Amino acid sequence: MSEISHDDHSAPEPGEDGHVHGHEEHAGHDEHAEHGEALGPIDWPAWGAGILGIGAGLVVAFCLYVSTAL
Repeated sequence: MSEISHDDHSAPEPGEDGHVHGHEEHAGHDEHAEHGEALGPIDWPAWGAGILGIGAGLVVAFCLYVSTAL
């Protein structure tokens, strides 16, 4: 039977942010990096269509409520 040493440092340990990080290299990928890309312009026709769709759904729901309540 073999004994396990508690001085083995091969297991990943938590970093400063509390997450456990392995020793592998991430090829250019950093989840916490600041991205300099700005968001594009607001797509007003798409937002308008979405709001119109929500309004139409509310009208249908109201009509369904009125037809079943009477």
